[in-house]
Amino acid sequence: MCPSLRPPEPRQVPVGRYPLWDEALAAVNRDLAATVPEQRPLRLTVHPERADLDEQVYVALSDGEAHGNPLLPNETAAEALTAVADAAQETVSELLWRAWPVCTVHDLGMHPRDVDGRPSWWCAGGSRRGDPAHVRAAIGELATVHRPHRPNRKRRKGGTPH
Repeated sequence: MCPSLRPPEPRQVPVGRYPLWDEALAAVNRDLAATVPEQRPLRLTVHPERADLDEQVYVALSDGEAHGNPLLPNETAAEALTAVADAAQETVSELLWRAWPVCTVHDLGMHPRDVDGRPSWWCAGGSRRGDPAHVRAAIGELATVHRPHRPNRKRRKGGTPH
């Protein structure tokens, strides 16, 4: 019997194997749930590319499909959070064909960035003068600033929306 020429299937990383990445992924999944509630949580997967290499860990959709580069070892929780957010954004954006996450002020895709030691979602700002780049929220806290579009919501007396 000849060996299969197909690469090995990706497998889920057991919770606890990479505690910093587990914690970071939980924060990123809070942001995903706040902004794309129909999407199932992301997960860490191993893609055993070559037997002589260490396992390659990726941030993947719930079905195990991933895109982009593997995660690299991190020394701090902040580095891990930024790396996982970046990998998650790559996977979501490329595989779901949509910008994620999107700034609700400018309708632009945001990017993870360390701002004063705090991993955050950063928006480049609007194209008009006086519409500068800004931090929208810390990674894991998009639920505090994300307001889903609700076209049929009722208005209070006086014409003010809820």
